[in-house]
Order: sequence, then structure tokens, then C-alpha cells
Amino acid sequence: MQIIGVVGGVASGKSLVARQFEQLGAGVLGADAAGYEVLKMPEVETAIEARWGRQVFGANGHVDRARLAEIVFAPPPEGPRERATLEQLMHPRIGRALHGRAEALAKQACQVAVLDAPLLCEAGWDELCDKVVFVDAPRRLRQERAESRGWSKEDFTAREDVQKSLDHKRARADVVIDNTGSPESTQAQVERFWHSLVG
Repeated sequence: MQIIGVVGGVASGKSLVARQFEQLGAGVLGADAAGYEVLKMPEVETAIEARWGRQVFGANGHVDRARLAEIVFAPPPEGPRERATLEQLMHPRIGRALHGRAEALAKQACQVAVLDAPLLCEAGWDELCDKVVFVDAPRRLRQERAESRGWSKEDFTAREDVQKSLDHKRARADVVIDNTGSPESTQAQVERFWHSLVG
């Protein structure tokens, strides 16, 4: 089974591209979904409560991601320090969950799986990938997309600043997909790359 990693800037359209690969028949290795599962692990909830208290938990008794994000994406020096603590707790467990999902897909004779992870390069999960796709879109457009999701300019910048540079991600990629235009234009590029993999 080949694994395609999808990278790009914040709000570049990585999830769109991952969905388009899925529609073509790829299995999905979703780091966000794995992260939700990991956040609900009793030992993770216990560790988070010990570090940040009940203030980061919602009414349902589970971690409220938005409240936790306010802490870990705060300005330096506190934000980066708290984010590093959270990543040390989360990333190894998410990595194991992704490995398990990949093994399950391989046993089902899945030819291609797509790994959609916002911090794919930062967490070292690009090492799992046979190919890496960089989803490209200009900053202005990405910021507009993020704002349409309810993010402020500060939210956008905070997320962008914690990731490796776009130049690093582009250099790591095997192919660049331009997501400046319509979803149909992006789809055509995804299909060309897909056919180069599976014929």
C-alpha cells in the first residue's frame, strides 16, 4: 500500500484534496480524527487536567479543544512551551493510531491511503509516506478561507507560525497541487496524480 501525505499552509485546501483522493478510492488516515480519539483517552485527560486544570474541559466532561488552543497558541514564551508539552503527550499516541489504521487498510488490500495531518512534517509523520503532495494557495486566499470559518487574523497567524515554512513543505513534496481556482480544477490535478500512481 502506498501512503500519500498531504501538506500545505493553513486553509490551503488539504482536507479538500484528501477528500478528492478518498473519492477516487484511497483509504484515509486522518490525524484530526485520531487526535479526537486520543484526547478522550483516560490517561490523556488525566495528564491534561494535571497540567491545565478543569478550565480546559467542556460541559460534556471531555477536553474542549478551543479552550486548550487558547493556551497552546498563546504568544511566546508561554504558548510554545505549553504546546510542546501537549505535543509530547499527543503525537506519539496519534502516530500509533495512524500506524494501526494503516495496517488495517493494508490488510483490506487497499492500494493507496491518504494521510491528512496538519502537522505532518512537524510530527515526523512524513516518514510514513511514499509520496507527499503540497497543496498551494496564496496567503491572502488562505486567510480569507480561514476567516470564513470564524478564525481571526490572529488565529490564522498563530497557527501558521507554529508550522514549518511553506518552502520546507514544498521542498519535501513530490508534486504540487494548485488550489487557487475551482474545486474542479483541483480535482483534475488530483486525478492526474492518482493515475500516475495506480494507472
